[in-house]
Amino acid sequence: MAPAGQFIPLLVDHWQSLRNLIIDKTKTTTIDGKALKLADVIASARYGRKAIITNQVLEHVGKDTEQVYGKLKDGEVLYGINTGFGGSANVRSQAVEEIQRGLIRGLHYGVLSGNADFDIESELPPGFTSSKPLSSPIETTSMPESWVRGSMLIRLNSLSRGASGVRPVFLERLLQLLNQDIVPRVPLRGSISASGDLSPLSYLGGVLQGKPSVQAWIDRDNRRELVSAQEALAFGQIQPIDIRAKEGLALVNGTAASAAVASLAVHEVLCLASVSQVLTAMSVETLCGTEESFDAFFAQVRPHPGQIECANSLRSFLRGSSLVADNNGSQEFSLRQERYSTRTAPQWIGPVLEDLVLAHSQVSIEINSVTDNPLINPSGKLLHGGNFQAKAVTSAMEKARQGCQALGQIMFAQCTEIINPSTNKGLAPNLVVDEPSQSWIWKGTDIYVAALQSELGFLANPVSHVQSAEMGNQSINSLALISGRYTLTAVDTLTQLAAANLVALCQALDLRALDLQFRNTLEPKFKEITRRCIDSCVQTPSSGPEFEQLINELWAKFADDTYQTTHMDSSVRFLNATDNLQARFLRKLPSTQTSLQAVQDWGITAARTSSEIYATIRAQYLANPDAKPILGVAARRLYEFVRTTLGVPFFGEEYIREADFANGIEVESPDPKFKFRTMGSMISAVYEAMRNGSLYDVVVQCFEEVDQYTV
Repeated sequence: MAPAGQFIPLLVDHWQSLRNLIIDKTKTTTIDGKALKLADVIASARYGRKAIITNQVLEHVGKDTEQVYGKLKDGEVLYGINTGFGGSANVRSQAVEEIQRGLIRGLHYGVLSGNADFDIESELPPGFTSSKPLSSPIETTSMPESWVRGSMLIRLNSLSRGASGVRPVFLERLLQLLNQDIVPRVPLRGSISASGDLSPLSYLGGVLQGKPSVQAWIDRDNRRELVSAQEALAFGQIQPIDIRAKEGLALVNGTAASAAVASLAVHEVLCLASVSQVLTAMSVETLCGTEESFDAFFAQVRPHPGQIECANSLRSFLRGSSLVADNNGSQEFSLRQERYSTRTAPQWIGPVLEDLVLAHSQVSIEINSVTDNPLINPSGKLLHGGNFQAKAVTSAMEKARQGCQALGQIMFAQCTEIINPSTNKGLAPNLVVDEPSQSWIWKGTDIYVAALQSELGFLANPVSHVQSAEMGNQSINSLALISGRYTLTAVDTLTQLAAANLVALCQALDLRALDLQFRNTLEPKFKEITRRCIDSCVQTPSSGPEFEQLINELWAKFADDTYQTTHMDSSVRFLNATDNLQARFLRKLPSTQTSLQAVQDWGITAARTSSEIYATIRAQYLANPDAKPILGVAARRLYEFVRTTLGVPFFGEEYIREADFANGIEVESPDPKFKFRTMGSMISAVYEAMRNGSLYDVVVQCFEEVDQYTV
């Protein structure tokens, strides 16, 4: 018996913890060095939740700090306290506090462009001062505030274990910065994550010292403002701290920056992996696919935990769907089985889920670890080791980033299949509700997802370009922060792809619902027209079994032909279908001139009636679209969120044309009824809902209803 995987319990527990922290603003995170959860990091980094340190923890930290001062008094040689650092550890010094200050000073080597504390423009030749920047100066050289807040929380947690030799007041000052949302400005680049993230963390030390040479973000008058560290501390009424003994080394010699970025990345990829499964279920419905491929028997004979979970989730998500069909191969010239993007989804997504469970475990351990050097053990001995080597974080990030590429690949395949009329089982080309000769509005999205997936393929390359550093002392280095940075780039790219795919799926599901309404309305009319034609040609009643079979056959063939020719405009498509049926029809009728004329008239009437009904149903559905009644439980939730909560419409060329005021020619003034004026703005709305977590909340609710089981 193979157990179901751990992804769903992990996802649900993580999200419920985060949801509680976000909703209840009175909740705080207790820092004790041992029990920090990924949800705590996300809540603090992204949503501003505050933290506390108990007096018990501070007392414990104080006792261990006394060990350091005792050993210094006894004249012991302590690395990084009365020696140099790294390859210069053979140097001895009695200027203990100056060593710590000098360490932090020397690590302020990062490039920070924009709003700098220096002026070079007055020295430049004329003309160069007016050059446009290649990119946003602050954003391209600084870490986002969420990364730094996460780093502060994780560093606090690590130092709270009492193995690093910092004073309690040091933790209290850092906690004040975090809780008052005073966030150091930290350079984006410059860490190899070998002896920890030295330079990034040094800027936390610079702000704690109140240096005029470093900067921090503060919240003044409900807007973020970048000021000097000196001004930031004064603004928060925080006393600057005098770095002592081991405190400079303890602060910078750790993996907090890498672990913070990794925490943010793992959170996002967990959510995106859950989104990919719901989008897969929606793709199955859009393509009128079958759930046969998700049968539990497949997992019984190939019991990979991730595959079991994914298949189980997909079956759960498809409950209640009117679009899922049995593919028994009875339809002529149809594929006997679904294409790979849906049929092998459990086998494709499952291994990613397993990797993410391990990545989550690695990061969860890291954020509760002591990662500086040397460390003080419970007996007071200083041990020299390498907990700062962040390879475990790199390992988690490589799996997460490659998982992004794999998830992107299946989303890309599914998205292109529903846009392409040769693979989307009867939907219009480019998902247009208008006549195919008059609209190509979704073609751009097809190109867009190809661009995004190409970028994900590049980003999936491993970050393995290790260079020996620091006088050869750091001959191996983890590059964890670099790997984490590129993983978050992949996350952003995948989020855009998922957003585009979701908007396309909602459009496709509306087209499917519209088509079902049209066919359900047309079928009795079509059969009645056919019955009247038969009655005009034969003596026997058309209600007899032979003719009833013929009527049903003609309808089935008409439906199939019109599914195959969605690239034609509707009037041409319907006439083409009835033309193709006339020979079949005539073979069942008496060979008379009357029959020939009647069938010709029948074809014209049936095609005209089809066109009229289609135009009516299309107009009615566009005015009041609602695909929910035919959808499975998961698709229904996401469709409702996109259509109602976000207000992204089911639309045609007319909507976009009237909403688009960019050219100023066709439309004289924008109409406020148009919430979205471009395809990109609709995709952006879904993207923003994913980035702020509101869409993920809906997705996780789908997983909360999935029953776990064993195979």
